[in-house]
Amino acid sequence: MGKAARQQVPRARLAVCEVDDRDPIALLEASNAGRLPNLIPIRYGRMIASPFAFYRGAAALMAYDLAKMPRTDIIVQLAGDAHLANFGFFASPERRILFGPNDFDETLPGPFDWDIRRLAVSFVIAARDRGFKTRDQCAVVRRLCETFRERTAAFSTMDTLDVWYYQFGAEEMLAIADSVGERAKEQATIDKARARSPRAVMSHEIELIDGRPHIRDSQPLIYHVATRGSREAKRFDEDIRRFVAEFRTTLPDERRALLDRYELMDVAMRVVGVGSVGTRCYMALFMADGESPLFLQIKEARASVLERYLPASKYANHGQRVVTGQRLLQSASDIFLGWSKSRDMGVDFYVRQLRDMKVSFDFKTFDVEDLSEYAVSCGHALAHSMAKAGDPALIYGYIGRADAFDAAIESFALAYAERNEKDWSLLKSAVKAGRVQAVRE
Repeated sequence: MGKAARQQVPRARLAVCEVDDRDPIALLEASNAGRLPNLIPIRYGRMIASPFAFYRGAAALMAYDLAKMPRTDIIVQLAGDAHLANFGFFASPERRILFGPNDFDETLPGPFDWDIRRLAVSFVIAARDRGFKTRDQCAVVRRLCETFRERTAAFSTMDTLDVWYYQFGAEEMLAIADSVGERAKEQATIDKARARSPRAVMSHEIELIDGRPHIRDSQPLIYHVATRGSREAKRFDEDIRRFVAEFRTTLPDERRALLDRYELMDVAMRVVGVGSVGTRCYMALFMADGESPLFLQIKEARASVLERYLPASKYANHGQRVVTGQRLLQSASDIFLGWSKSRDMGVDFYVRQLRDMKVSFDFKTFDVEDLSEYAVSCGHALAHSMAKAGDPALIYGYIGRADAFDAAIESFALAYAERNEKDWSLLKSAVKAGRVQAVRE
């Protein structure tokens, strides 16, 4: 079936990068619908910082473009926004440090090639930002695709349960490092992840007010919601507590028992990411025994940007869409992963831990060898995500043993990186002309 899919869409067709005469600013403005107006300038301020920052915030723009280009009919659960900054370390319930995709706001079933193309383009843009030569950009993408292809082949021969149980962890990542220096950099990031716990960051994130712990404000990125009078404050508090009670019902019974050990102490707004800026995101502080902190992130779940071009989510709550996608694509997921809806705002949310050994690599400091090594890890992790959530034999049947698929993705990635840079320049011009407002932090 995978080989037969080549007859419908030859692998060489995936190199096509024909972008119509669309208005990128209009598409970005359309994606602001429903966002908090006061945060939209921060979103644009972050996006104009560099071509890569723009790319991070322009998932809706690339979805529009991909929908008009050749694509396969091999459908898998997509991460939906699989750029290299959306991969990193996270902890399994057994406290093992794993590596893989860690952002699922746009997750949705779709053509498998969309994720690998978005990831490949991100490597080219990151390499261009670092000033790497075109041949080095090509080499990094080839290594990404080669790893994805070889790991998909390996997963296609494994027992189905073994694929599900498989974990790509810190130890495996260190084992495939190309040099002692790269292994040392990876180990330093792993050590940073191990040290990142709620208790470890408590002194930085919490302050005592009248003897009660509160989240420390850090304007304009962390702040408490202003309410007008005691009645509005009471209504906000009631909505939050009702939300937490309903979120609790989406957890397994044993995890409900664990959550019940904790008391909700405080909630504050938190501005996160680039593409998510302007959406509602809260940081909730819980305490157990008066001294054990738990930070939960309550993040707005909007319709995936892919839903304009693919079948809509089957879930009534977009938080459930995100949670299900994360559970399908990650080797192991957060024990507090769940969802609910704010009745007062009429907004869907998903919930996960905020401080739990989550760390990403600082690829802005990478040399060519570092970026190439990171491409191997991302290719490995993405291959496993698709194998776990779908049928690796079907995907491997399409991409095959030779490098025809790799060559097509390389060609596409180089071309789309050029398009991305032009769109970034248009946004900067729009800001300069006053068409959109941007705030640099």
